[in-house]
Amino acid sequence: MASITLAELAEKLSAELHGDGSIVIHSIAGMDKAGEGHITFLSSSKYRKHLAECQASAVMVKEADLAYCSGNALVMKDPYLGYALTAQLLDTTPACATDIAPSAYVSPTATLGEGVSIGHNAVIEDGVILGDNVQVGAGCFVGKNAVLGANTRLWANVSIYHDVIMGESCLIQSSTVIGSDGFGYANDKGRWVKIPQVGTVIIGDRVEIGASTTVDRGALDDTLIANGVIIDNLCQIAHNVSIGENTAIAGATVIAGSTKIGKHCILGGACVVNGHIEIADGTTITGMGMVMRPITEPGMYSSGIPLQKNREWRKMAARTLKIEEMHKRLKVVERKLEDSE
Repeated sequence: MASITLAELAEKLSAELHGDGSIVIHSIAGMDKAGEGHITFLSSSKYRKHLAECQASAVMVKEADLAYCSGNALVMKDPYLGYALTAQLLDTTPACATDIAPSAYVSPTATLGEGVSIGHNAVIEDGVILGDNVQVGAGCFVGKNAVLGANTRLWANVSIYHDVIMGESCLIQSSTVIGSDGFGYANDKGRWVKIPQVGTVIIGDRVEIGASTTVDRGALDDTLIANGVIIDNLCQIAHNVSIGENTAIAGATVIAGSTKIGKHCILGGACVVNGHIEIADGTTITGMGMVMRPITEPGMYSSGIPLQKNREWRKMAARTLKIEEMHKRLKVVERKLEDSE
């Protein structure tokens, strides 16, 4: 198990140490479950009342909350960020692969950097380039001429199709597919005629993609995912979509083809985004949002219906079905009022 002294942790976080720097921290825990050897954090002052009962060896807090701490503390502007960085330092997640497994197939024309690891039954096809310290998990497929930048990691059973280009320090979770055909067909008198998808997918640095997500290759041009993008599990990114830097997309979101999403956007879970539209930089769409038209001004947008008791929802739904009738009756009333005036 990874461990670090509180003084060492304070230095790495550029935090202000209050208390005994020699104590050893081996893990992070929630404030209500933390004990000896744990560090916890307080990111919202509304929970400061729990500090008096906290049994953690240390707490990460803001300056305003320090007076409420009875034990060791690290003071920083953003304790939640401190939590994230500490979790990285204490992370014990195993490697996706170690060395090159005997059961892996690596084409003799593939190029492997220093320290590459490839798991059991993985397939690395002709012309593939794997940068230094790339990890390819068990059962992965990396298609012809694909490029994976240094320190990129693929967990088990990821499929990377031909010609896909991925930057450095990316993380792809299990069963995700990158570079599959986009949904492109022409209709010939009721018969669907497949359009070969000749573009590819280009992914920047530090991109993380969750489990069982699909990113389709472009039809003619490429599907583009910029640096720092994070995409959750079970998302669908269609062909020729472009996603700007540091945008975050939560689980089960579906983005139709040729949509351009700006930088620093946030899409909540189960959003649906129409194709061939643009979404401005800095836009937030709350969960279950349905985006049918372009968004040209940044801000927060919503369209999902909040949960309510079934009885109330059924009444609302029944009334919704009568909106057109009610609209016509209202027009009649408005005309009568106008005539009376």
